Amino acid sequence: MLEDAVVPKMIEIIENSAEDFNPQDGGFQQDGAPPHFALPVRAYLDAEFPGHWIGRRILVEWPSRSPDMSPLDSFLWGHVKSKAFATTPRDLEELKQRITEECRLITPHMLRYVREEFVNRLFFCQAKNGEQFEQDL
Repeated sequence: MLEDAVVPKMIEIIENSAEDFNPQDGGFQQDGAPPHFALPVRAYLDAEFPGHWIGRRILVEWPSRSPDMSPLDSFLWGHVKSKAFATTPRDLEELKQRITEECRLITPHMLRYVREEFVNRLFFCQAKNGEQFEQDL
């Protein structure tokens, strides 16, 4: 999914963005799910985002269970799940197609909103001294 949908969509959004964007200013945040920690996944991320990806047990450490701060948890998975399961998929292949399509439909405007929301979450995190704060949002 990273190779076929996520990274190509990220590149497309960046290339079509009206804003000046330096790829060195960005990166990729990986969640802590065990399958996402597999050696081939980490090798792929190292190749695509050398020194610019966040995950667990790497240069930029990110806790595996941090729903307060993770745009993947606070936005992406909930958004994709609500769309992909609007009706029950017939089979696994249809579910995969729906997930891929929903990822492709994410717009630069949506990503700007997610970025703004992430900044807001940073302030909440600071106000709570790093403790859980999602219930206060």
